[in-house]
Amino acid sequence: MAPSKDRQRKMARAKYDRQMARRAARERRRRRIQAGVGAGVAVVLIAVGVAWLGGVFDSKPDDPTAADVCAWTPQSAESNPDLKDVGTPPTSGLPTSGTEAMTVTTNQGDPIVVDLDLTSAPCSAASLRYLASKNFYDNTECYEITTEGALHCGDPSGTGQGGPTYSFYDENVPPAPAPSASATPDAAPLYPTGTVALTGVPPGTNGSQFLIFLKDYDPKDPQYPIVGTVSSGMDTVTKIGKIPTVDNGSGAEVKPKEKVVVQSLTVGAAPAPSASTAS
Repeated sequence: MAPSKDRQRKMARAKYDRQMARRAARERRRRRIQAGVGAGVAVVLIAVGVAWLGGVFDSKPDDPTAADVCAWTPQSAESNPDLKDVGTPPTSGLPTSGTEAMTVTTNQGDPIVVDLDLTSAPCSAASLRYLASKNFYDNTECYEITTEGALHCGDPSGTGQGGPTYSFYDENVPPAPAPSASATPDAAPLYPTGTVALTGVPPGTNGSQFLIFLKDYDPKDPQYPIVGTVSSGMDTVTKIGKIPTVDNGSGAEVKPKEKVVVQSLTVGAAPAPSASTAS
């Protein structure tokens, strides 16, 4: 009987050893799976953290042109009767890149076409576009050639105090030059001939008034926000620049001796040049 019992004990021991080996194998496999899952989760968490720091999860508008980019500050027509109420431009859906043509037709020659800078001055361009759609500028007089050498337009009242019943902040004002740069003879002027800029009363409260520079202007303290540049019609600009000025009634000789009238101002595709250049 003893050999039989020894054999049984050996068989039981072998069975136990096999069970322990299988259990150990399962435990090693379970640990490997857990380690792999943990490593994967760690990699995902690291990737999410990097993406978060990079701003991937920041909220963004579906269409960047639809963002609210402009604010229009109401102005009271009761306190200033020279203001004209035509509502306010939209605040969203405004183009913020590229250029757009503004065509100023005057009684002085071919239309003056201006490339409005939608990238650097989107709100300024939006205001001009809106006012043009309301025929705000039609049959108004450019009543002044400023001492800086710019044709001053855009005030239907002709007083320098007029405009719409809203204002907006400055955009795209050139930075003041460093003293060393201003002394450099080859430095480009801040407002070259043909530059179109806005002007407000007081400065920084822009409305409808704009300047077309008839000659280079290079101030030490620039204050006019640039909205565009003349792309065609420079012959008309040159002609206007030669008009002599007379006293405007206040002792300042800034009134053009010959009337300069904006017959129409449009923003959009530039029309074909007219064969008629009434003066």
